[in-house]
Amino acid sequence: MNIIKTNIPDVIIFEPKVYGDDRGFFFESFNQQKFYEATNLQVNFVQDNHSKSSKNVLRGMHYQIEQSQGKLVRVTQGEVFDVAVDLRKSSPTFGQWAGTHLSAENKRQMWVPPGFAHGFLVLSDTAEFLYKTTDFYAPQHECSLRWDDPTVAIEWPLQGKPILSTKDALGLTLQATKTFD
Repeated sequence: MNIIKTNIPDVIIFEPKVYGDDRGFFFESFNQQKFYEATNLQVNFVQDNHSKSSKNVLRGMHYQIEQSQGKLVRVTQGEVFDVAVDLRKSSPTFGQWAGTHLSAENKRQMWVPPGFAHGFLVLSDTAEFLYKTTDFYAPQHECSLRWDDPTVAIEWPLQGKPILSTKDALGLTLQATKTFD
């Protein structure tokens, strides 16, 4: 497995070694020991989530202010541009973002630690997105950072106007939203 560091040291991309032949392919999608070696974290994933979205759907930027979730995310069909924003006030990368292309083809995964907002933009006609979380979904603690906050300045590879949920359209700016100590 290839470990790829991003501009935010705690956000890590995992690129598996894929074994393929005329029958198909095989790869190890998760290995606790390799995850620990890359992150120095002992995590317990408690929930798996799976979504399907259409082209230009932008989901995010979500986080839970309490019961903060770490997320190991990947795409099993299609392609997305995946983004994590550091919301930890004490971090030297507070307010900065890291992004990468995740696709069924590249089979990469991105680790989004607790204390980060997370979101993605669908680039293909459709995309199926899977992620493991380190804590359970708690809607009473959910927050949304504005996807287009000029302070954060995420460089989304948009082709036209994104399709947003009402919740995502009402996301707050970095200055107005709740952050982590």
